[in-house]
Amino acid sequence: MKTPPNPYLVLGSAIVLPGSGQVWNGEPLRGLIFLFFIFLLGGFTLITAGPEISFVGRYAGGFFVWAMAIFDAYKRARIRTEITAHKARTT
Repeated sequence: MKTPPNPYLVLGSAIVLPGSGQVWNGEPLRGLIFLFFIFLLGGFTLITAGPEISFVGRYAGGFFVWAMAIFDAYKRARIRTEITAHKARTT
């Protein structure tokens, strides 16, 4: 059985590059879905935001999905690590 990646490395990867944490967890389609929604919602908030809104405000939808992707990648890596550790202890 292959050992899962370190959750902290997955977390760092997800912070640096959106969707890479999911790819490292072995779920590349999930990473692509997150990337799609980052661009979709980032573009939507860019179109709907006024010109006086800050950079972060104009892309708030994309940043929100990116934050959720970071949390998702870490959580799933942590769960996989704990499941593997539990199986090793019980066998």
